[in-house]
Amino acid sequence: MESPPLVPAAPNRSLSVASRLLKVISPTGPSRLGWLDALRGIAALVVVFDHSSYTFMAEFRRELMPEFNTSRYGIMVFFLVSGYIIPASLERRGCVRTFWIGRIFRVYPLWTAVVTALLAADLLGMAKWRDFGHLSAATVVFAHATMLQELLGTPSLLLVLWTLSYEMSFYLLVVALFTVRLHRHSAAAAVILAVLAAVSVTAGVVLPASALSGLVGTGPLVAFASIAMGVAVCCAGARSSVLRVFGGVLGGALALVLVSFNGTVPQWEGLVILAVMFLGTAVHRAENGQGTWRHAAGASVVVVACAAGSAYAYGDGDHFARRGWIVAFLLAVLTFGAGLASRRRRVPRMLTGLGTISYSVYLVHPVLLAVIDHTAGRQRQDNLALEAVFFAVLLPLCLLTHQYIEVPSQAWGRGLARRVRPPY
Repeated sequence: MESPPLVPAAPNRSLSVASRLLKVISPTGPSRLGWLDALRGIAALVVVFDHSSYTFMAEFRRELMPEFNTSRYGIMVFFLVSGYIIPASLERRGCVRTFWIGRIFRVYPLWTAVVTALLAADLLGMAKWRDFGHLSAATVVFAHATMLQELLGTPSLLLVLWTLSYEMSFYLLVVALFTVRLHRHSAAAAVILAVLAAVSVTAGVVLPASALSGLVGTGPLVAFASIAMGVAVCCAGARSSVLRVFGGVLGGALALVLVSFNGTVPQWEGLVILAVMFLGTAVHRAENGQGTWRHAAGASVVVVACAAGSAYAYGDGDHFARRGWIVAFLLAVLTFGAGLASRRRRVPRMLTGLGTISYSVYLVHPVLLAVIDHTAGRQRQDNLALEAVFFAVLLPLCLLTHQYIEVPSQAWGRGLARRVRPPY
């Protein structure tokens, strides 16, 4: 999602580095999108706690997870925010080509930096690179380059990257709907996906993880998906209306098939994730007069009912506690609703600052945890002080990665997008 406009800080030598950077990334006045940044900041902190609790608060985590799945809470808030802002970004530009330029320069530079940092830590013996078994290096590289690796039977280099595969699928679906001029039907899309999720559980459809990869092979599927995605992105931004529609439909079909039949989460949950993002879009449309609040409210009821019902019907398992998932999901929706209700109020500057650097927080923290786990090891007993120290180290580091990696790369992307004349 796009960040609020950057407001440069006035030079002040008496400020600490962290304070100066916080002045740079935090808007000095009210922001129309401040409430969204606040939600992203809260979600990022919850996800970091979820992952760091393995290292510093394992006992507390074991008690908490069956009652409240903190990871699912955080990512569902992220998905709602993405759904609210991403389609608006495309429609504001009115150009698929510049939309993809913006997304590439927003997502890939920091992604590349953290993967490189993890590789360097592995070479220095400070962290352990994930074992990809029989998969070739080319398969792993191409799968990750598409950012669909979690949907292509390839384990993610970093655990958190799995959510980016669903984000990328959403981008492809949004572009598909835009190219065929069905993008205003966000509420209907959310309802259809949620109902499909509920139907799949009711019908007892249980697919193994990465079912398509098991059927055709991971390597061939990665090769096909990489080519198909490249063609889809290029054609969707072409001058020819026929090519634009072909590219959009190809990308959307690829995303829908992969989410439905090759995810590592249960099929119903993959469909719910997409439904949640389209629900965020429906809310944005209602707020901006492109849809009605009645449709958005109706979609909300259906999505919440189908998601909670699907989780309940799916039942408890070795790696799934339905109560924890349902509570997390409902709280995520309520959190988004509370943010929406308070959108015209001034948001605390600290929360908007955290939201602005949330992508750095999300991607950097697992690298830092990998180094800690490999060098110092995980704590045998809960240690809240070390948990606090971890956050105290992480946040200033993320301020730096945001300022020196994210900000310049986004500026380059905006510059390139301005030089690209819209094809239509």
